[in-house]
Amino acid sequence: MNNAELTDLFNRELLIFDGAMGTELYRRHVFTNRCYDELCLSDPRLVMEIHQDYLRAGADVLTSNSYGANRFTLKKFALAEQVSAINQKAVALMKESVTALKLHRRILLAGSLGPLGLTTQDGCTLEEAADILFEQAHALIEGGADFLIFETLPDREAALTASLAMARMPEGTPYVLSHAIPDGGDLPELLAHRLQPFQAGLPEPFAIGLNCGLGPARMLEALEAVRPLTTLPIIVQPNTGTPHKVDNRQLYLCSPEYLSTYAVRYVNLGARAVGGCCGTTPEHIQDLARSVKPLGKSKAEIQIKPADREKVTPCPEKLLADKSGLGAKLARGEWVTTVEITPPRGWDTGKMIASGQLCKQHGVDAINIPDGPRAAPRLSALVTALKIQELSGMETVLHVCCRDRNFLALQADLLGCAACGLHNFLFITGDPPKLGGYGFASGVFDTDSIGLVSLQKHLNQGIDLGGQAIQTPTAAVIGVGADPNAIDFKREIERLHRKVEAGAEYITTQPVFDPAALERFIKAIESLKIPVIAGIWPLASLRNALFMKNEVPGVFVPDPIIQRIEKGETREEQLAAGIQIAREAIAQIRGMVAGVQVSAPLGNVQTALEVIS
Repeated sequence: MNNAELTDLFNRELLIFDGAMGTELYRRHVFTNRCYDELCLSDPRLVMEIHQDYLRAGADVLTSNSYGANRFTLKKFALAEQVSAINQKAVALMKESVTALKLHRRILLAGSLGPLGLTTQDGCTLEEAADILFEQAHALIEGGADFLIFETLPDREAALTASLAMARMPEGTPYVLSHAIPDGGDLPELLAHRLQPFQAGLPEPFAIGLNCGLGPARMLEALEAVRPLTTLPIIVQPNTGTPHKVDNRQLYLCSPEYLSTYAVRYVNLGARAVGGCCGTTPEHIQDLARSVKPLGKSKAEIQIKPADREKVTPCPEKLLADKSGLGAKLARGEWVTTVEITPPRGWDTGKMIASGQLCKQHGVDAINIPDGPRAAPRLSALVTALKIQELSGMETVLHVCCRDRNFLALQADLLGCAACGLHNFLFITGDPPKLGGYGFASGVFDTDSIGLVSLQKHLNQGIDLGGQAIQTPTAAVIGVGADPNAIDFKREIERLHRKVEAGAEYITTQPVFDPAALERFIKAIESLKIPVIAGIWPLASLRNALFMKNEVPGVFVPDPIIQRIEKGETREEQLAAGIQIAREAIAQIRGMVAGVQVSAPLGNVQTALEVIS
């Protein structure tokens, strides 16, 4: 594959790289006085075991055991004449590992080249260093590597040396420059310097990498800094991290679950490949792959089109004002108040019905019913919404996510909602099962929220999934979610445009704690001319505030709010502060939005009603 083909592949598919090789060899009792690269010749079975463990874990890309297999490094072990043999064997072991497992998926083989540790200050010219790397690179490509990855580049000079080596390779040989970022300093400034264009005539990499040096949390900051600086696919491979000081204890937090949590954030920020560096194991990669793979399908490409064999004329859709009470208020521009109540973990709906009746008495317009938030197993959101609507007389807004059902089941449920009188929806992609501790459960993700909006739009026009006419079109009010605090703000706005093009009629945001961020968001989508309902979360306690700040993706809680909550000495005082903060937020944003969705923290509807009142 050439550069253009690999760039296209990385942009289309989310790829999982393997984890560490060196620290994994050490973990398997190979002492550091050995030449790890030479093990390809003397202990190929051990190297293959590691490759196969990563493949079983879900890796799409294997990295060769050749990090230090260059003439300069091998000379320390009296192996300088073995450059070609070691590198070609390193690639052969990857191939044999894939063949032995009889995998039915594409595996890419990356030839690894580590830094030389030589600089011009050591009396080695750039040309001499490039010759050393060229010898290794040539052997890896001759051995059959799909591309080369120059790993753990310590500075701009090392990256330039790698590019000079690639200029000696056959034209179009694909390669990656993967930078090691030191823990400290100004990351945006450092990365801007690293990524400045080299001299004219040098071949460009097809992707940029970030690896080693940093643990998962700090690597997220590096990704934030590099994202605006390049249009190339980005590969992220953090170390397992350094110890964190927590209440005077030194804790190593990078369990497989911890790394996976950050890997999901890397992907949401735009990384096109994730894996691990020093300290990561097959267990880390297995958990990571299970968590992020469902996020990488080309879901948004799915379109619902009439079948060629049967041309169907779309029916006129009902006007928004005629679809439901909520739709009517949105169409008239009247202020909307909704309360979000999470379905119970059991099957008893008594408390939910009572909460719905209480909301009706206080003039709330609708009850929002989340669909398995954070991939937690709860009572069916559809059943919950139906029970509340039937027994309390309150309209409901049913959240529908793509995680659990394929396209056929989603269509069946949406038609069932129409039959039962459920007309208000909020379509979301949904969290991967692993976030809820159910890594063994399959994430379906036939589509994402954009495709789901398109499906409902077609049903509203009397056309089903297969392009056939249905007797009575649905009359659904189509809502979508948005994150005013999205790290990749440009991508968030682009996706919102696509949701509206697909048929979205209103937007509900993630909880808003910073009115300035919401104002920026509203200005960015002015051209869409679509009602926005702002999410409001009354913080119930300091613990709740810290959880929202640190653990809930897409939620930004400013430090001054944490400090206000912290002043409360009792839970009651902290709750009162949370209610007051929520009221102030509504007062500040009222002129910007069409209404608010107020969450009931820990199921306490009374708290939500106090905020609204």
